[in-house]
Amino acid sequence: MLKILHIVFSIIVISLAAYGLITHDYQLNFLMIFFLGLIMLILGIREFRQKRNVYGWFLIGVFLFSIFVSIQNFVLI
Repeated sequence: MLKILHIVFSIIVISLAAYGLITHDYQLNFLMIFFLGLIMLILGIREFRQKRNVYGWFLIGVFLFSIFVSIQNFVLI
């Protein structure tokens, strides 16, 4: 299940990045950052399952920071 979510979120991020590069419209960057944060959450859960807690906590921290940045960008738009 996590692998499927990882692939789906990666496709969303790649498509949003390609859209921004092609159209030079960067108003959807907050969504790209949000989905990148969700990818970090999934990677953190994988690391916890493999008993690598330090990397897991690091990725959870990156997830929280990216969600914070995404919300900040959404409010400023």
